[in-house]
Amino acid sequence: MPRFLPGLRALGGLALMLASGPAWSTPPAPRPPLEGERCSVQGLMDQLRQGLGSSSKAYRDYLNAVLREAAVSLPSGELRAAFDRETDPAMVEQLAAALVARSEREAEKDAIQAVARRALEDRDPSVRAATVRAMRRTGALEKTGDMYERLMRDGSPEVRMEAATNLIEDNQYVYSGYHGPATDTAVNAATASTDPKVTAKILESLDTRKLGPEAGQKLLGMLGHESADVRRSAALALGGVPAAQMEPAREALVGMYRGERDAGVRKALVQGIAELGFADAVPELRKLRSVDPAMAPEIDAWIRVLQSGVQEWGLLLREKQRLQQVR
Repeated sequence: MPRFLPGLRALGGLALMLASGPAWSTPPAPRPPLEGERCSVQGLMDQLRQGLGSSSKAYRDYLNAVLREAAVSLPSGELRAAFDRETDPAMVEQLAAALVARSEREAEKDAIQAVARRALEDRDPSVRAATVRAMRRTGALEKTGDMYERLMRDGSPEVRMEAATNLIEDNQYVYSGYHGPATDTAVNAATASTDPKVTAKILESLDTRKLGPEAGQKLLGMLGHESADVRRSAALALGGVPAAQMEPAREALVGMYRGERDAGVRKALVQGIAELGFADAVPELRKLRSVDPAMAPEIDAWIRVLQSGVQEWGLLLREKQRLQQVR
């Protein structure tokens, strides 16, 4: 064995002893326990106000989500006070959404009423519009009484259109067309509106499969509206009504077709008749073919599609669109 190996071994052992320290050395002082920082309304607002100016949408969305998640545990009085005194529409929208979140999670059931009041009563139309947006895709539609009918008469076109978008998206994404009261609320609001653009927007996008009888009568009344856009949208909406309302709807659409002069409305009437009857609508459509020769190609396309035997309306619509494209 080389003479230097024992020395190296001894040196290595000494280094190990020095590194590990003596057994009797003083242990390190314990670290102070971690303390959680209390989430405050003002702190979140400061972060949010600063973050809303960020060019990063992901960061802005993150801050919005943080406020909504924290809403349940935030002091209610502070949150309401901050919402009441805020005047920046962007901040109002986020604070309103936080109050809606509290209501949705039953931390404070009447919080949404404070939001509804400001949507109806604030002097600034931009703030009213922002507050309405905060209730989108939530359960506000069922918890705010006649708010949407009142919003339809708001003096601001922006507020009316934001309310219409809420009705459309709530029915589509929250209720998926399967909640009758939500559908009825949308129809009631549409018929209460004095803005034809808003009325047409709601009706043309509405799934009416769960429409109630009273709302159904209001929808039938929209066929006589002075606006062609409203008549067209009402005709499309009537195509999807429940079985109990199909016959009066079909009679109304067929009768109206003979006297209607607007080509766009006539196309909608034919589509509504087709949706109400599927293959059973073919004989009626053939009778209507001679009323307006210019509509014959449109009616022929529907007859061809309906005779295919497909029983799913979405597929029939796609096939009809395909026929139009290849024509």
